[in-house]
Amino acid sequence: MPFYYRLGDIPHKRHTQFRKSDGSLYRETVMGLEGFSGMQSISYHHQQPTRLLKAEKIADMTPNFVEFGALRHRHFMTVDFPKGGDVISGRRVFLGNHDVLIGVSRPTESMEYFYRNGQAYEMYFVHDGTGILRTNLGNIEFEPGDYLIIPFNVTWKMDLNGNEHKFLVVESPTPIVTPKRYRNQFGQLLENSPYCERDFRPPSELETHDELGEFEVRVKARDQLNRHILDHHPFNVVGWDGFLFPFAFNISDFEPITGRVHQPPPVHQTWEGHNYVVCSFVPRMFDYHPLAIPAPYNHANVQSDEVLYYVEGDFMSRKGIERGSFTLHPSGLPHGPHPGTTEASIGKDKTEELAVMIDTFRPLNVTQDALEFEDEKYATSWVAAH
Repeated sequence: MPFYYRLGDIPHKRHTQFRKSDGSLYRETVMGLEGFSGMQSISYHHQQPTRLLKAEKIADMTPNFVEFGALRHRHFMTVDFPKGGDVISGRRVFLGNHDVLIGVSRPTESMEYFYRNGQAYEMYFVHDGTGILRTNLGNIEFEPGDYLIIPFNVTWKMDLNGNEHKFLVVESPTPIVTPKRYRNQFGQLLENSPYCERDFRPPSELETHDELGEFEVRVKARDQLNRHILDHHPFNVVGWDGFLFPFAFNISDFEPITGRVHQPPPVHQTWEGHNYVVCSFVPRMFDYHPLAIPAPYNHANVQSDEVLYYVEGDFMSRKGIERGSFTLHPSGLPHGPHPGTTEASIGKDKTEELAVMIDTFRPLNVTQDALEFEDEKYATSWVAAH
């Protein structure tokens, strides 16, 4: 995130001696983006982070994309998505391209190992469940509605409270950040942005370990999963500072922008990466022009595929949608409200819908896993007879 934060103990000046009580040095590590010209943080460790006992490949992680077939709108219903495993092992990719991967996880177990994504940012939208995201830069408690944003190379594990958990998962080979138009030249969020820095929750507790032994870190890189065995606990950081760190933001803290007539989707934008955006549709007052039509107008996705993940409430422009549904409206086709929903929206003053939208500016591919949950009637559901 483009704001400064620090946690724990750090020396007065970077790249200078920082010693333990016994006189030995803490080990400094710079984690930065874009060849040291982008965001970075500096952390201080009990042991060298390079100390490795063993490395092995576990599995190939390339998504199993299939032939898209005839161009059509698609609906994937995840109410019966299988529970099991932890948040990593239980994850399945539904949609993706070179810019983003989109999937679901319904874990039932806390992680027994540590994890690091060396090729992508990760975003976990918490649909159900609570727990703690434990990272080498500190811990973050999470609850339903939280976006958890985890940058490249952060080492973490997730502890779950209870058994009912569900996450919308996004992987991005580019940083997931606030839209540039929300920020001034110094990176501070503007007064007219739908949130501010105080809405973000960076790590609040630094969990520091100094023990030696054998510790498993699974690392995703080059589209494969690897097992690294370290001789020291990976959470051995005594302090850090910088602009690059994990954080949480709850969708309920997104302040909707409304108007006299129906507002276009960009007013709901929450995050952006290269060639895609993430938007939050939250409870809000409807348009207040005396002749306003609250339901969205028909629109063609020009150079954009639109994915909607339905979280809670009645989505007033759709029929046959349930909690946890995905819809994919690909570029090349117009889409809009289902028959009868436009008329039904007139005169209503507010909506309680909650959804996450991901618009990509290159076509999305579909995986074999997604096809298991497809509602094949959705493409023709705009015909009134249906």
